[in-house]
Amino acid sequence: MNKVTVIIPNYNGAGFLPDCLRSLKKQTYTDFCVIIVDNGSGDSSVSYVKKNHPEVRLIELGDNTGFANAVNVGIRAADSEYVFLLNNDTVCDERAIEALVRVMDKNRSLFSAQAKMLQLKAPDLVDDAGDYYCALGWAFAPSKDKDSDRYRKRTYITSSCAGAAIYRKSMLEEVGLFDEAHFCYLEDVDLGYRARLYGYRNLMEPSAVVYHAGSGSSGSRHNAFKVELTAANNLYLIYKNMPFLQVLINLPLIITGIIIKHVFYVKKGLGKAHIKGLLSGFSKIFKGHGKRVPFRGKQALNSLKLQLELWLNCLRRIGIV
Repeated sequence: MNKVTVIIPNYNGAGFLPDCLRSLKKQTYTDFCVIIVDNGSGDSSVSYVKKNHPEVRLIELGDNTGFANAVNVGIRAADSEYVFLLNNDTVCDERAIEALVRVMDKNRSLFSAQAKMLQLKAPDLVDDAGDYYCALGWAFAPSKDKDSDRYRKRTYITSSCAGAAIYRKSMLEEVGLFDEAHFCYLEDVDLGYRARLYGYRNLMEPSAVVYHAGSGSSGSRHNAFKVELTAANNLYLIYKNMPFLQVLINLPLIITGIIIKHVFYVKKGLGKAHIKGLLSGFSKIFKGHGKRVPFRGKQALNSLKLQLELWLNCLRRIGIV
């Protein structure tokens, strides 16, 4: 049994997989195995892995079941202390896994640790150095497109970006896996926020570096598919992870956040996709009654602590702190 299982969800990633898997072979940490979960790719991904990487365990799902389901399949198949989730369009620095394992071993209260993700085509710039959630109902990465040198310190974050993050499997079994109703987008924020409600923490480890191409499956930073899903999943996330009183407290800010985003998307020609996503979010809420966090005991107390953080993160989002 290996200590770490690297889980790579793949959908039509034939152009990315060779570099990704090559970087894993160069890791200084070696006590790991690799599982690729293929979401019904129509390219040569499957044949490439079978021919060139017989050491990799390949799970073929047949259809595109989404990121959340694919990684859950990999997590359930893993028999290890940690699972390292990795996008297929990434290249890992040779010490990435070693650094993540080290910080998890030292801090037993950590639910997850994220690598510092740099832009593959512009490696001085950050792609994601930790995700935050604020009272406007926005998930955001303040480090996006910033100089990498600004993010040298280990930092506690709201949630880890699951494109390059290690998770403690025992805590996943307690908190629950990724919610497959998300399909993709914000499923990692939902999981990280949920872990916070259980009293665990998430961290960005700057000495673990992963280079990320970005939008390897969806194709661009802003598109109708992504806008619809993020709008829907954000409403669903609020419903699942906030008690009713907390929703009421934040409602003016949440509505403000929705309006601001809608204006932004209208300017990009994606207003209809945003409205469609919001309507889909209410549908997910209606179907997801059984997935709300049980707000009693520590979950209720931790929701109050997180509320202060949500307000602080509003200031962080607009650059005041």
